[in-house]
Amino acid sequence: MLKKQLKVVLIGGPGTGKTTIINSLDEKGFSCFHEISRQVTLEAQKKGIDQLFLTEPILFSKLLLEGRETQFLEAQKLNATPIFFDRGLPDVFAYLNYAKTDYPDYFIEKSKKYKYDVIFHFSPWEKIHETDNERYESFEDTIKIDKYLQEAYLKLDYKIVKVPFGSIEDRVNYILHSIEQLK
Repeated sequence: MLKKQLKVVLIGGPGTGKTTIINSLDEKGFSCFHEISRQVTLEAQKKGIDQLFLTEPILFSKLLLEGRETQFLEAQKLNATPIFFDRGLPDVFAYLNYAKTDYPDYFIEKSKKYKYDVIFHFSPWEKIHETDNERYESFEDTIKIDKYLQEAYLKLDYKIVKVPFGSIEDRVNYILHSIEQLK
């Protein structure tokens, strides 16, 4: 019988290594929920909207919030622990704060309703930062976004665990070892 399901979120600005780590955890057989913003962005591009977050930030963020809420609820149905998430619900209002965009209260209320257990933070790392068709933020933008992400999680009383720079294997091992210490 599963004791307590640990919901683990990887946070950090764009290009800090979260997706690489979640892919590695997935390959190792862990239950993982992947970032959905690329999917939302690609769907918008198919409809002729190049950067939905820049043109309609509330609509984009609402779609992300709904997707992340769905991921959280799907995770609860799994008989697995830990479960990893590439970003959590608070990331949504953190990005809106970064963009200095007003948003409805339900963005924060949903973030309070669906609580995670462990938050691992990936600091901006210029050596690995890249831009592409869906990740257009510069390294300087990543530094600014990172500040808002940390503030969002701290506002909700989360303890943030910093993941040190290192190889993929070292970072994965750090996360797994840290989780093991919680048991």
